[in-house]
Amino acid sequence: MTLQERIVAVKERVARACAASGRDVHDVKVIAVTKYVSLKTVAEVLEAGLEEIAESRWQDAEHKWNALGDKGTWHFIGHLQTNKVKDVIGKFEYIHSLDRLSLARELQKKAEAAGIDVKVFLQVNISGEDTKFGLPPEAVPDFLREIAPLHRIKVVGLMTMAPHEEDPELTRPVFRGLRELRDELNLLALTPEPIQELSMGMSNDFEVAIEEGATRVRLGTVLVGHEEGA
Repeated sequence: MTLQERIVAVKERVARACAASGRDVHDVKVIAVTKYVSLKTVAEVLEAGLEEIAESRWQDAEHKWNALGDKGTWHFIGHLQTNKVKDVIGKFEYIHSLDRLSLARELQKKAEAAGIDVKVFLQVNISGEDTKFGLPPEAVPDFLREIAPLHRIKVVGLMTMAPHEEDPELTRPVFRGLRELRDELNLLALTPEPIQELSMGMSNDFEVAIEEGATRVRLGTVLVGHEEGA
């Protein structure tokens, strides 16, 4: 299947999931996860009209960003070490993996020095898996209170990763949990503006995530493919 054929197929699946849940297709943005493809393929992805690009490790993304960083909107979706903040700040418009106070402070420090704001998603470990990063759901309200003085950090959404299941339906409680957490946080009014975004859903489960309220789905293999050695 060609890139264009995969794009068409994904758009059709997104549209069906939106229709099934009574949502407007324009409320869901597809992020192309390009960590397993080459610079050439990333260029083709952008040329094909996919404007949202995601990478998870700076050492893998650097040459791609240096060549194409002025095109599209770039998302950093991987676990971010504090010593790597200096590399991604100002390059990636969104960071999807804020999960601890030390990282928030480093983001604030580097953003302040650069005179910019940084848009973040809080990573929440809804499933409770030991192998996943993220804040426990019950810790999120206090975390938001702790980072409130860090004025360069703009919390735009929440992010989670569901367990990989053969039956995507089994991921539904995880995605529903993130949506319900967002709604609870907005009732508490812990952020200057209501939290709108939900970054959830990947190649194997994005339709269920959309049905449960995802506003951004992170799609790699099903959308851009997988290239060995990329």
